[in-house]
Amino acid sequence: MGSIWTPGGEQPREPEGGAVGAGVSSEQLEAEMAEVQRQLVETPASVVVANHCIGLFQLAALHLNQQPPNLTHAQLAIDALGAVVETLGSRLGDDEQALRDALSQIRMAFVQIKAAGPGAEPAPSTFDPGRPASTTPEPEPE
Repeated sequence: MGSIWTPGGEQPREPEGGAVGAGVSSEQLEAEMAEVQRQLVETPASVVVANHCIGLFQLAALHLNQQPPNLTHAQLAIDALGAVVETLGSRLGDDEQALRDALSQIRMAFVQIKAAGPGAEPAPSTFDPGRPASTTPEPEPE
C-alpha cells in the first residue's frame, strides 16, 4: 500500500481494486466523481476562477495573521491573485470589481503589516480575513 501527501501529512492509500472508503465502492466513487465533474462543467469558468481567487486571498490572509507574519508566503499569494485579477479583468464577469477590491484590501494589509516591522502588532485596519471579498463592507458607525 502506498501513501498520498496532503496538507495534513502523509495519508495511507488503498491499493487499486481494494476498499476505497467506509462502505463506498469504486463504482459509487466513480459515479460521484462523474457528477461533480458534470456540475463543474456546467458552472461558468469565471465563477470557478473567482472561487480560486478567493482561496488565494484567504491564503495570503492566513500568512499575514501568523505571529510573526510570513510575508514571503503572503506576498506570493497576493502576487498570484494580482496576476489573475489584473490579467483577466472584465473576463471575470460580475466578480471583477469584488476581486479588485479584495486585491486592494489584501495589498494594503500587507503594506501595513510589513511597515509595522518584526514583532510589532499589525496596524489597525478594515482588513478582515474572515469576511468574503464578494461582500460589501458594513458602513462605519456614526
